[in-house]
Amino acid sequence: MRCTFILFLFLFSNSLVQSQNSLYFPDKTYNATWDTVSPASLGWCTNYIDTVLNYVDSNDSKGFIILQDGKIALEHYTGTFTADSFWYWASAGKTITSLLTGIAQEEGYLSISDTTSKYLGTNWTSCPQAKEDMITIRNQLTMTSGLDDVTNPDCQDPICLQYLADAGTRWAYHNAAYLLLQSVISSATGVTYSNYTTTRLNQKTGMFGFWLDSTYYSRTRDMARFGLMILNKGVWNQDTLLHDSIYFHDMVNTSQNLNNSYGYLWWLNGKGSYMVPGFQFVFPTDLIPNAPDDMIAALGKNDQKIYVIPSQNRVIVRMGNTSGTPVLALSSFDNQLWSKLDQLFCTPTGITSTPEASTELKIFPNPLTSVCTFNSTKEISYVNILDLSGKLILQKTVRNNQCNLSELQAGCYLMLPFANDKSIFPPQKIIKISE
Repeated sequence: MRCTFILFLFLFSNSLVQSQNSLYFPDKTYNATWDTVSPASLGWCTNYIDTVLNYVDSNDSKGFIILQDGKIALEHYTGTFTADSFWYWASAGKTITSLLTGIAQEEGYLSISDTTSKYLGTNWTSCPQAKEDMITIRNQLTMTSGLDDVTNPDCQDPICLQYLADAGTRWAYHNAAYLLLQSVISSATGVTYSNYTTTRLNQKTGMFGFWLDSTYYSRTRDMARFGLMILNKGVWNQDTLLHDSIYFHDMVNTSQNLNNSYGYLWWLNGKGSYMVPGFQFVFPTDLIPNAPDDMIAALGKNDQKIYVIPSQNRVIVRMGNTSGTPVLALSSFDNQLWSKLDQLFCTPTGITSTPEASTELKIFPNPLTSVCTFNSTKEISYVNILDLSGKLILQKTVRNNQCNLSELQAGCYLMLPFANDKSIFPPQKIIKISE
């Protein structure tokens, strides 16, 4: 029996090493040569490469990379932007903080169940003390601090951090609560956040990024390095950055029961519903319906993207200016890009649990006074009107592509159009003015 157990351990450890070795990793020098693989050798439909790249270019992208098994299968830069150009990650950089929090916990500097006050001191908010003491590092990681995210969402001063709900009872995307995680890590470790990033991440992976005013900057390939390390579950080649497999699992899976599509500062696909910044409404569909169900994503302002797809050993990154039509926290770019990638990869990679209608939808006039008209590729049967907190205000039938909203009070609203085939159009912001 003992021999059988030892044999099992040997086979398991050998299998793990083989799994890690199945991914290619470039060396850690600044201008490292990165092995490539041709899309044709992967069996991709190469006649669609131009379709993908033309779409990327037409949407004001700067850098775009697809890694397959760690090797570069497609790399493209636009205009004067090159492989040596630096760009910001915006909120995609939150995922770096998530990883570093796990490393700090593993090293014994903190526990995510600790109260934030342990590291920032009391009165770091304007909440009653009993309410402030409820907020933990885990709440900061999961966007469930309960702090007011509506007024001054980026302000970290105590006067801006007001009580709205008990910690853990409300999901709301709140930049200030997240940003203070960097101060928590610095306080816990006794070194600057920039230094901790350099020693625990950059030097181990060959990333050459830097923090500037709490925003991370790097080259496109550095972004790809981060995605590759996450694809390999916190391991760069044979060097393990994060040994805590339980933390890693929790980081990239649903972290609370309010927003199924959110882990520890990572966005998750294939969960059947999601919430977005600024609204308390649960959208009944996958985050990015055209993308693979197991995809996890780092998403930043103006469409900074890291897509990690474990089932396909694939990482996709995009840097650039804003693209597509903004859809709250997300962009039509995500879903449209994946429709192009599906063609390139030859077989559909996305499984849509709730169909999403074509994003070719126009509503006019907007602002409107009473009647609005729809111009779309599908016939719309009805619309739901929500206030900006996500509360359902009104449901109206649509006839002949028109809807009478004269009974709606003046203000700004969110409209969810439903097509006759029960698919859902992306949410639209509308403004109602008095006649």
